[in-house]
Amino acid sequence: MKEHFNKRELIETIEPVIENTAMRYGLIPLEISFEKENNKWFLRIFIYSNDHNVSHLDCENISRSLGDMLDDLIPFKYYLEVSSPGLDRKFKSEKEYIIFKNHDVIIKLKNNIEGITPKTFEAKLLDYNQSFGIKILYENQEYTIPIDKIHSTKLNDKIEINKNKEKDDD
Repeated sequence: MKEHFNKRELIETIEPVIENTAMRYGLIPLEISFEKENNKWFLRIFIYSNDHNVSHLDCENISRSLGDMLDDLIPFKYYLEVSSPGLDRKFKSEKEYIIFKNHDVIIKLKNNIEGITPKTFEAKLLDYNQSFGIKILYENQEYTIPIDKIHSTKLNDKIEINKNKEKDDD
Protein backbone atom coordinates (compact mmCIF):
# COMPACT_ATOMS: atom_id res chain seq x y z
CA MET A 1 0.00 0.00 0.00
CA LYS A 2 1.59 3.25 -1.17
CA GLU A 3 1.28 6.08 1.33
CA HIS A 4 4.36 8.14 0.42
CA PHE A 5 3.09 10.77 -1.98
CA ASN A 6 2.94 14.49 -2.51
CA LYS A 7 -0.36 15.58 -0.95
CA ARG A 8 -0.47 18.87 -2.88
CA GLU A 9 0.02 17.05 -6.20
CA LEU A 10 -2.68 14.53 -5.32
CA ILE A 11 -5.18 17.29 -4.50
CA GLU A 12 -4.26 19.11 -7.74
CA THR A 13 -4.96 15.86 -9.62
CA ILE A 14 -8.33 15.13 -8.02
CA GLU A 15 -9.60 18.72 -7.73
CA PRO A 16 -10.80 19.03 -11.37
CA VAL A 17 -12.64 15.70 -11.08
CA ILE A 18 -14.36 16.89 -7.88
CA GLU A 19 -15.20 20.32 -9.35
CA ASN A 20 -16.66 18.82 -12.56
CA THR A 21 -18.74 16.31 -10.60
CA ALA A 22 -20.05 18.98 -8.22
CA MET A 23 -20.88 21.27 -11.14
CA ARG A 24 -23.07 18.55 -12.69
CA TYR A 25 -25.25 18.76 -9.57
CA GLY A 26 -25.19 22.57 -9.38
CA LEU A 27 -22.81 22.50 -6.41
CA ILE A 28 -19.49 24.19 -5.61
CA PRO A 29 -16.66 22.50 -3.70
CA LEU A 30 -15.51 25.09 -1.13
CA GLU A 31 -12.76 23.00 0.37
CA ILE A 32 -10.96 19.77 -0.41
CA SER A 33 -8.68 18.38 2.27
CA PHE A 34 -6.74 15.16 2.55
CA GLU A 35 -5.58 14.42 6.09
CA LYS A 36 -4.27 11.48 8.05
CA GLU A 37 -5.94 10.86 11.41
CA ASN A 38 -5.30 7.82 13.61
CA ASN A 39 -3.37 6.14 10.78
CA LYS A 40 -6.31 6.51 8.39
CA TRP A 41 -6.54 8.86 5.40
CA PHE A 42 -9.62 11.09 5.05
CA LEU A 43 -10.61 12.96 1.91
CA ARG A 44 -13.04 15.67 3.01
CA ILE A 45 -15.05 17.71 0.54
CA PHE A 46 -17.20 20.62 1.69
CA ILE A 47 -19.85 21.60 -0.86
CA TYR A 48 -22.08 24.64 -1.26
CA SER A 49 -25.07 25.60 -3.39
CA ASN A 50 -26.03 29.10 -4.46
CA ASP A 51 -29.72 28.25 -4.69
CA HIS A 52 -30.53 25.77 -1.92
CA ASN A 53 -29.32 24.37 1.39
CA VAL A 54 -27.01 21.41 0.85
CA SER A 55 -28.93 18.22 1.61
CA HIS A 56 -27.97 14.65 2.47
CA LEU A 57 -28.99 13.74 -1.08
CA ASP A 58 -26.50 16.28 -2.49
CA CYS A 59 -23.71 14.76 -0.40
CA GLU A 60 -24.75 11.23 -1.37
CA ASN A 61 -24.86 12.12 -5.09
CA ILE A 62 -21.35 13.57 -4.96
CA SER A 63 -20.01 10.59 -2.97
CA ARG A 64 -21.50 8.00 -5.33
CA SER A 65 -20.44 9.87 -8.47
CA LEU A 66 -16.86 10.33 -7.27
CA GLY A 67 -16.25 6.92 -5.72
CA ASP A 68 -14.81 4.90 -8.62
CA MET A 69 -13.07 7.88 -10.26
CA LEU A 70 -11.23 8.75 -7.06
CA ASP A 71 -10.35 5.12 -6.40
CA ASP A 72 -8.51 5.14 -9.75
CA LEU A 73 -6.57 8.28 -8.77
CA ILE A 74 -5.79 7.54 -5.12
CA PRO A 75 -3.56 4.43 -4.90
CA PHE A 76 -4.37 3.46 -1.30
CA LYS A 77 -7.27 3.13 1.14
CA TYR A 78 -8.98 6.35 2.25
CA TYR A 79 -12.32 7.46 3.64
CA LEU A 80 -14.45 9.93 1.68
CA GLU A 81 -16.54 12.48 3.58
CA VAL A 82 -18.78 14.93 1.72
CA SER A 83 -20.68 17.56 3.71
CA SER A 84 -21.89 21.14 3.79
CA PRO A 85 -19.50 23.62 5.40
CA GLY A 86 -21.98 24.80 8.04
CA LEU A 87 -22.77 28.40 8.92
CA ASP A 88 -20.12 28.80 11.63
CA ARG A 89 -17.28 27.77 9.33
CA LYS A 90 -14.59 30.39 8.79
CA PHE A 91 -13.59 31.15 5.21
CA LYS A 92 -10.54 29.07 4.32
CA SER A 93 -9.83 30.31 0.82
CA GLU A 94 -10.02 33.52 -1.14
CA LYS A 95 -12.42 31.68 -3.47
CA GLU A 96 -15.06 31.95 -0.73
CA TYR A 97 -14.94 35.75 -0.85
CA ILE A 98 -16.02 35.49 -4.48
CA ILE A 99 -18.70 32.86 -3.85
CA PHE A 100 -20.24 34.77 -0.93
CA LYS A 101 -20.21 38.20 -2.58
CA ASN A 102 -23.29 40.20 -1.49
CA HIS A 103 -23.73 38.08 1.64
CA ASP A 104 -23.63 39.36 5.20
CA VAL A 105 -20.48 38.30 7.03
CA ILE A 106 -18.78 38.62 10.39
CA ILE A 107 -15.21 39.84 10.07
CA LYS A 108 -12.55 39.70 12.76
CA LEU A 109 -9.58 41.98 12.11
CA LYS A 110 -5.99 41.44 13.22
CA ASN A 111 -5.69 45.17 14.07
CA ASN A 112 -8.06 48.12 14.03
CA ILE A 113 -8.65 49.83 10.70
CA GLU A 114 -9.40 53.54 10.41
CA GLY A 115 -13.15 54.11 10.41
CA ILE A 116 -13.96 50.70 11.89
CA THR A 117 -13.83 50.73 15.69
CA PRO A 118 -14.49 47.13 16.75
CA LYS A 119 -12.13 44.34 15.75
CA THR A 120 -15.11 42.04 15.17
CA PHE A 121 -18.10 43.39 13.26
CA GLU A 122 -20.93 42.56 10.85
CA ALA A 123 -20.79 43.85 7.26
CA LYS A 124 -22.01 43.15 3.75
CA LEU A 125 -19.34 41.66 1.48
CA LEU A 126 -19.46 43.73 -1.72
CA ASP A 127 -16.45 42.59 -3.72
CA TYR A 128 -13.14 40.75 -3.72
CA ASN A 129 -10.00 41.41 -5.69
CA GLN A 130 -6.69 39.60 -5.22
CA SER A 131 -4.80 42.92 -5.44
CA PHE A 132 -6.81 45.11 -3.07
CA GLY A 133 -8.62 42.61 -0.81
CA ILE A 134 -12.30 42.87 0.04
CA LYS A 135 -14.74 45.73 -0.26
CA ILE A 136 -17.44 45.83 2.41
CA LEU A 137 -20.40 47.92 3.43
CA TYR A 138 -20.20 48.75 7.14
CA GLU A 139 -22.59 51.22 8.77
CA ASN A 140 -23.66 52.59 5.36
CA GLN A 141 -20.07 53.29 4.31
CA GLU A 142 -17.80 51.34 1.95
CA TYR A 143 -14.39 50.18 3.14
CA THR A 144 -11.57 48.24 1.50
CA ILE A 145 -9.69 45.79 3.69
CA PRO A 146 -6.54 43.96 2.55
CA ILE A 147 -6.81 40.19 3.11
CA ASP A 148 -3.66 40.16 5.25
CA LYS A 149 -5.42 42.46 7.77
CA ILE A 150 -8.23 39.94 8.31
CA HIS A 151 -8.00 37.34 11.07
CA SER A 152 -11.19 35.51 10.03
CA THR A 153 -14.42 35.83 8.08
CA LYS A 154 -17.59 33.76 8.27
CA LEU A 155 -21.16 34.00 7.07
CA ASN A 156 -23.47 35.90 9.40
CA ASP A 157 -26.22 33.34 9.95
CA LYS A 158 -28.16 35.70 12.24
CA ILE A 159 -28.63 38.27 9.50
CA GLU A 160 -29.50 35.58 6.92
CA ILE A 161 -32.14 34.08 9.26
CA ASN A 162 -33.63 37.52 9.99
CA LYS A 163 -33.86 38.31 6.28
CA ASN A 164 -35.72 35.05 5.66
CA LYS A 165 -38.01 35.77 8.61
CA GLU A 166 -38.85 39.25 7.24
CA LYS A 167 -39.76 37.72 3.87
CA ASP A 168 -42.04 35.19 5.59
CA ASP A 169 -43.79 37.96 7.57
CA ASP A 170 -44.76 39.90 4.40
